Amino acid sequence: MSQQESSIQTLQRQRMLLQMEYYTEKEAFRKQTETMGLQRKVKRGDAWFPLQVGKSFYNSLNQMAIEITRTADLEVEHNFEFGRPVAFFRVDEKNKLSYFNFTGTVSYVDGDRMVVLIPDGGQAIDIQGCSQPVGIQLFFDETSYKLMFDALDRAIKAKGNRLAHLRDLFYSQQKAERFSFAATKFPWLNPSQEKAVNEILWAKDVEVVHGPPGTGKTTTLVEAINEVLMRESQVLVCAQSNMAVDWICEKLVDRGINVLRIGNPTKVNDKMLSFTYERRFEAHPDYPQLWAIRKAIRELRQHRKGHHEDFHQKLDRLKGRATEIEIKINAELFGEARVIASTLVGSANRLLDGMKFGTLFIDEAAQALEAACWIPMRRAYRVIFAGDHCQLPPTVKSIAALKAGLGKTLMERIVENKPEVVTLLKVQYRMNEKIMRFSSDWFYHGEVQSAPQIKYRGILDYDEPMMWIDPNTEAERTGIDIEEEPLKEQFVGESFGRVNRGEAELTLNVLQDYFQKIGKQRILDEQIDVGVISPYRAQVQYLRKLIRKKEFFKPYRRLITVNTVDGFQGQERDVIMISMVRANDDGQIGFLRDLRRMNVAITRARMKLIILGDKETLCHHPFYKKLWEYIHDDVNL
Repeated sequence: MSQQESSIQTLQRQRMLLQMEYYTEKEAFRKQTETMGLQRKVKRGDAWFPLQVGKSFYNSLNQMAIEITRTADLEVEHNFEFGRPVAFFRVDEKNKLSYFNFTGTVSYVDGDRMVVLIPDGGQAIDIQGCSQPVGIQLFFDETSYKLMFDALDRAIKAKGNRLAHLRDLFYSQQKAERFSFAATKFPWLNPSQEKAVNEILWAKDVEVVHGPPGTGKTTTLVEAINEVLMRESQVLVCAQSNMAVDWICEKLVDRGINVLRIGNPTKVNDKMLSFTYERRFEAHPDYPQLWAIRKAIRELRQHRKGHHEDFHQKLDRLKGRATEIEIKINAELFGEARVIASTLVGSANRLLDGMKFGTLFIDEAAQALEAACWIPMRRAYRVIFAGDHCQLPPTVKSIAALKAGLGKTLMERIVENKPEVVTLLKVQYRMNEKIMRFSSDWFYHGEVQSAPQIKYRGILDYDEPMMWIDPNTEAERTGIDIEEEPLKEQFVGESFGRVNRGEAELTLNVLQDYFQKIGKQRILDEQIDVGVISPYRAQVQYLRKLIRKKEFFKPYRRLITVNTVDGFQGQERDVIMISMVRANDDGQIGFLRDLRRMNVAITRARMKLIILGDKETLCHHPFYKKLWEYIHDDVNL
């Protein structure tokens, strides 16, 4: 009995920590809404102002939607994405904000255009007819917390069912069960990928695919899903973010698998849209009939004055018919689909009510809060986790909750409790051997190897794949005047972080030198792409501004992306530059101590990695000291 108590206690503790996180985030949001200036919200990407308000319409699912366009000419990455709650506001002559009394939900975003779902009826007219300038901002996301609390409560209360079995298994040393049949051969996969697919097929309860950077985790998952579908009629595939769901959906569609995507994709290209639930629903032959009935219902309601008893009968008859058609369309769409895909939170969608799946795949599981993973788990018999707990962790805002263990994911727990269900993918296809080796030794016990064809990839002959440039030495070497922009970090705004302007200037000088060595024609012909990464948002914004101003980079703008570490998750570039920012006299490195972030940053590069960072400040920490030695000892050999 004590075994069960301990799993329930663990979940109750999770619930308490999630409650702390909820209050922290809600309070931060309240403060931000009440005190933060509008311009600052816009700069952070949490608000659009001013807006152009477009047409309103009913979408295929009979929800009221309104189109809006961002008119400010800002190159600000924004944080609006499908499913996030938003609030509209107006600004009077005295620059005072007042909010409309309803919240909407983002239906989709594409660049500077967004479609927002709003509660029915009059509100669209309020926004469209407003004489004052209107804006929109992200609102506190109550829904996903509610769903996570519900999921934890359901797991805590579960008795004598599959959910209770998985709960007690995950939090104990109890062995996971497995089938035993002959292994299947996959000659097109490498041995560790082949092993992972077989382990998934053998797992009765749970399996973890641990995929370090560049090891073909998605390829392995797609192969496994394809194999599982030879044995099961349908599987559920979830991930923490819309982007991760889209990525795996695209690969499944390329394999010719019928995917039904619940929730909207972030990249609104036709390929992605064509397998969303909304598009499929609209494309169904019975849809025009349903649309006509809904229109009739709306008109009937508008003209109800002067109607007699038959009004209600007529309305009920139409509603009944509409529901009938809707149920029929849904039954067909879900009947044909082999993979149902959504975010973890999206798996609570009422469309999936009552559905059960033999297998649930959770991709990017190391980035998901434990509570979020329990949302789809109530629908599944067994669970396959895929991800890498040595890369980005979930985002936790409450320091106290983080310290008490809210950041520890379910995947991490299972890796600790059940090493026998974990398969490590061991061959990477992205990086030059030297770039990969440091990460492999520090994070993966030296087990990750490079595929022979990319081992020595590089851009220039006799090029050093990894460089760490100390800005002070570089400034002396090139005779740059650092009086104007000192090479020290500065603090900007409480939640905006740090900036090191001198280092930013140097970063671009170094990139310019490197580009000149390669030659313009070759960069453009071979589309050599570059990622400039900084852990601090303020530095990212400053670097973007500098690149826009610098004439030299004009021809290459499409090839250069500047973003935070989180913004580069899952991506790769030929050349990666990292501006570390921290430079102070006390050796303070703040959240650069989170080494998983640095693992992501250094493993984005295919052929060339250039780090700019103050050696004195960073090398107080053993990881950075080791990295500095690894790069410099090797250069001097």
